[in-house]
Amino acid sequence: MTDLTVKLDILSDPICPWCYIGKAQLDTALARVPDHPFVIEWHPFQLNPDMPAGGMDRRSYLEAKFGGKERAAKAYAPIVEHAEAAGLAINFDAMQVTPNTMDAHRLIHWAGIEGRQTAAVSALFAAYFTEGRDIGDAEVLGDIADGIGLDASVVMRLLASDADRADIAKRDAHSREMGVNSVPTFIVAGKHAVPGAQPADLWERVIAEMKSGAES
Repeated sequence: MTDLTVKLDILSDPICPWCYIGKAQLDTALARVPDHPFVIEWHPFQLNPDMPAGGMDRRSYLEAKFGGKERAAKAYAPIVEHAEAAGLAINFDAMQVTPNTMDAHRLIHWAGIEGRQTAAVSALFAAYFTEGRDIGDAEVLGDIADGIGLDASVVMRLLASDADRADIAKRDAHSREMGVNSVPTFIVAGKHAVPGAQPADLWERVIAEMKSGAES
């Protein structure tokens, strides 16, 4: 046996359905191989960096992006199919707002300081994709923070300030400068970029190869 540890950096956005699916598939692999070597860190990437601070009516957003609800449904069909295969349900009908995710990324950052980063990511995905909540709203984010064991009053005070806003924007911009243009993007050991929502079987093979390499 070895004490192998491998950093797995994940660039993601809480409103990205493929990120939600990709996390579920990774989680399946990690559950199957509980002695995996990954140490996971989540990084900010905004799909809509120019989104108004208060977000946008989802119907208007779909009109602008796809040309209407019917075209959007067609574009989302593969997402629904892959989500169901990953054991996830996405409640598109419940989503009334497409939010600006800057504050959600700030919450993920603060949760990371408390060792609750993945819990924050999971809670944000659930809130948005299954509950249809507006994860750009400070009250919603405070409730999510409370639900994962953070001090909601501290989080609410931070959200009312500009704390870490510039840092999140800088990290997002750095990823784009490095060539990342879509999420999820997984970076293994700081050098191997794996784009897209990958099946659990692939992650199991990656883990097996890393373990084999460490033991040889």
